[in-house]
Amino acid sequence: MKRDFQAPGRSPVFARNAAAATSHPLATSAALEILQDGGNAVDAAIAAVAVQCVVEPHMTGIGGDCFAIVTESDGRLTGFNGSGAAPKAASPDRLAALGVTEITDTSPHSVTVPGAVRAWETLLKAHGTRSFKELFKRAIEYAREGFPVAPRVARDWAGDVEKLRSDEISAARYLIRGEAPSAGTILKYPHLGETLDKISEGGADAFYTGAVARDIVSAVQARGGLLTEDDLAACHTTAVSPVMRDYRGHTVAELPPNGQGVIALVMLGILEKFDLESLDPLGPERFHLEMEAARIAYAVREKFVTDPGHMDVCHTRLIGSDYIDQLSAQVSIDARMTSVPEAALSPQTDTVYLTVVDKDGLSVSLINSLFSDFGCGIVAPESGVLLHCRGKSFKAAPGHANSIDGGKRPLHTIIPAMVLKDGSPWLSFGVMGGQYQAAGHAHLLTNIIDYGMDVQAAIDFPRMFFDMANHDLQAERLIPPSTIEGLKALGHTVVAANDPIGGSQAIMIDRARGLLTAGSDPRKDGNAGGY
Repeated sequence: MKRDFQAPGRSPVFARNAAAATSHPLATSAALEILQDGGNAVDAAIAAVAVQCVVEPHMTGIGGDCFAIVTESDGRLTGFNGSGAAPKAASPDRLAALGVTEITDTSPHSVTVPGAVRAWETLLKAHGTRSFKELFKRAIEYAREGFPVAPRVARDWAGDVEKLRSDEISAARYLIRGEAPSAGTILKYPHLGETLDKISEGGADAFYTGAVARDIVSAVQARGGLLTEDDLAACHTTAVSPVMRDYRGHTVAELPPNGQGVIALVMLGILEKFDLESLDPLGPERFHLEMEAARIAYAVREKFVTDPGHMDVCHTRLIGSDYIDQLSAQVSIDARMTSVPEAALSPQTDTVYLTVVDKDGLSVSLINSLFSDFGCGIVAPESGVLLHCRGKSFKAAPGHANSIDGGKRPLHTIIPAMVLKDGSPWLSFGVMGGQYQAAGHAHLLTNIIDYGMDVQAAIDFPRMFFDMANHDLQAERLIPPSTIEGLKALGHTVVAANDPIGGSQAIMIDRARGLLTAGSDPRKDGNAGGY
């Protein structure tokens, strides 16, 4: 598909040496600064995400989790699971004794150990060339000296006022006279800047032990949470082998559970059974098949995906050909499933994403998240650490794949990805947007592989997702009325999406031409850049 230069839009960024794509222009600038100073892709990614933890506080922070895939020029991949675990004292019985029947996003029990800072350090030790002190320079500067609020950040912030008002410290730190800041407002976060400086000097231990750790634990326990200093001190990042599955001649690599990356592979496996290429990419048939595949794949997620030590089924079983055949048989091209049959699921036996590729072919696909906007809304007052709410993925009751348990990692929605072609890195990409991410991976890849879009066009293309509660389809504004009517004729209920669906960044690697093609989602403030 060729871009219409009379329509609003943006071109992909072409570069020969290195490229970076993030959801915030200050983060992209920080990455390029490191790359042009001789740092590699991992160095640049850490510098960028540290900036995002300051300038996109509703989406990410050092009080969140991090996942990454690093791919070397020869195609060797290493995955990093930087998600933290539930407090050791947590269990369904303990929560029941406390009168907790549901873990909401503002509950102190939604605070699992923040794994991001340990993950950054692990990534640097494995693949980086620079120190935190060098890489945190811009983040610390923005926290101490100030940064302007970007337009999409301001829009999102305005929707979070009530959440922030519900906590005295959050309101004081993140609201101005009780209201959200407008675009262009200059903000400073000196407490966070001081904590970043401590980490830059003392490494991750300066976060997980000592004064910062005590401040975090005190803030959580003051609200009735079970987190302890021992829980923080035990935080570790796990190196994992990505799980891979082919899609039409391309090898898609995702991280294994406790993330939902395997669900993107399930979706792609189902979609591969249909001739998508022959369908109009904006037509009802394409979106019908995509959403039916999503409904089935997400039902698989809810039934099985959790901390791998607690899964009833090995994740590799979920992408086996016979199981994909079993699932795809549930999809009809002519009509919507009225429900997702439980029997068909049993095998027979707000987030930031960024990507960087450097001059030596090292590729980084990294995602860092607080889960909900502003996480749980709890700020550790002295350190300025805003804590995530990843534990809301847990069930408070026993008997579920994701029932809470001490030391258990919750189901994660955040998933970086890589695609190999002929054994070499071809596409580093990710999609933000909470639950949408697995479906977003399938949507982006089919846009590129089945419909021949460049990375920017694939990112720009209209999106649809289903309501997790009632399975109504939520359509972005640019999906044509004829497609909406066609979906209704197939039995779907379709409503207008209240907000843009997700966000994305991607870099395509053409080794033969020595060319990088980068794109960044216009649904966010960010951009791609290269040199």
